[in-house]
Amino acid sequence: MQLPPCSFTPKPYTGPSPEEVLALRKAHLSPAIFHYYKNPIMIVQGKGQYLFDHTGRRYLDGIGGIVTVSVGHCHPEVTAAANTQNETIVHTTTLYLNPQVALFAKELAAKMPGDLKVCYFVNSGSEANDLAVTMARAATGSYDVIALRNGYHGGSPGAMALTSHHTWKFNVPHSYGVQHAIMPDLYRGAHGASDADAGRKYASDVKSLIQFGTSGQPAGFIAETIQGVGGAVVMPDGYLRHAYEHVRAAGGLCIADEVQSGFGRTGTHFWGFETQGVIPDIVTMAKGIGNGCPLAAVVTTPAIAKSIANRIHFNTFGGNPVSCAQGRAVLRVIESEGLQANCLKIGAQLKDGFVALAKKHTLIGDIRGLGLMLGVELVKDRVAKEPASAECAAVFEKCKDLGLLIGKGGLAGNTLRIKPPMCITSADADFLIAVLDQALESVK
Repeated sequence: MQLPPCSFTPKPYTGPSPEEVLALRKAHLSPAIFHYYKNPIMIVQGKGQYLFDHTGRRYLDGIGGIVTVSVGHCHPEVTAAANTQNETIVHTTTLYLNPQVALFAKELAAKMPGDLKVCYFVNSGSEANDLAVTMARAATGSYDVIALRNGYHGGSPGAMALTSHHTWKFNVPHSYGVQHAIMPDLYRGAHGASDADAGRKYASDVKSLIQFGTSGQPAGFIAETIQGVGGAVVMPDGYLRHAYEHVRAAGGLCIADEVQSGFGRTGTHFWGFETQGVIPDIVTMAKGIGNGCPLAAVVTTPAIAKSIANRIHFNTFGGNPVSCAQGRAVLRVIESEGLQANCLKIGAQLKDGFVALAKKHTLIGDIRGLGLMLGVELVKDRVAKEPASAECAAVFEKCKDLGLLIGKGGLAGNTLRIKPPMCITSADADFLIAVLDQALESVK
């Protein structure tokens, strides 16, 4: 089984060995930092949709650096934009004028619907979600926030409060004022895909939480459009529309977490929330916004933005000119190379391939996602739906051995996460499907 041809030749690696690097990590990095795979690989170069280890072996990146590399590793236009800015001025804060942050804000706002026209730049999705919640609380005068079970919103204390995965939480005081609504899961939830009214029914729990779990006047409701870490869970049609109606009727604001689902990855739309036919009050984004650089943003309306204008809001590196130059280049490349359309095309090819694999491998319980944000949930039994966590880990390892790097997620760690760079080709998709077929066969 061979990867599609690639004209790029990686540079010879002359640095420390994987064993030395692993020893350095153990000696000098936090023990909380974990690594993929029983025998970790050392990635030293990337080009497009491919990664190269220290020996020069090539892998197909099926998880995009955890959905961060949007337009491809070391894209020449993005790299050139960052290099040019690095040679001009590396850092100046927003306390001074600089064209990069102002132009990026204008170009990013042009991608937003409605009155979402004011941008705040920060460094990570965690920071973006913290700021969005702060903004909602300031604008409404309320404190309670509703999030979703199985959701993930970051690793800071505030973002951990929004996250419901126990594996991502620490015993610090971070949960005050946050309630978690039922996850609208068409596969495992009470209302399945055959129920055309499932979206409205799941959203009724948001209304119930407003009445009984909060003061009755929530500051806001935050949700990923597609749950990323949670296993590519796609909400039923109408869910966000009904949930937003309940929240707004009680005076709250609606926050869309687009950290993983934004920038055309769903294929049909530039933003994930557009697939639900809604316009949020606040949108957060990170990861693919900068194709790998530390960059994130919060976008809201002018009226809501005024809510934090009576206090100083400042971020030392938010709006950094190098990051903004790189973010601007990402927007240009997505447009010029038609990457949103490619997400739709290749995503459909992958999904069809996974459906075909499901006819052959009973381990596959559910296939879901939009565009190039896909999940394949593995189960021991399709009727009982018992999570096949150990089998998922084995498939995950085997894919690496065959030259494919993917992710895994879900509360039980039994969902394969496929979210490659948006420049992936049809030949790459064929390789990915063939590798997954062989990996599933190996765990029977």
